[in-house]
Amino acid sequence: MAVPKKKTSTSRRDQRRAHDALKSSNYGECKNCGELSRPHHVCAACGHYDGKQVLRTRASEDETNAA
Repeated sequence: MAVPKKKTSTSRRDQRRAHDALKSSNYGECKNCGELSRPHHVCAACGHYDGKQVLRTRASEDETNAA
C-alpha cells in the first residue's frame, strides 16, 4: 500500500485547497418589485418570474384584499 514518505506541508496542502471555497451567489433586481432575487428563480417577495405572477405571496394577497 502506498504511504507518503514525507509530511505534506501546510503551504502545499492549502494551495491544493485554494479552489474549494464556496463562491458567493449573484443577485439581481426583480423587475416587478425591485427586491434582490437570484437569477432564473421566482422572486420570493412578489412571486413574479419572467414578468408573470406565478406564486401567490402574502404581500400580493394583501394588495388584492386592500383594493
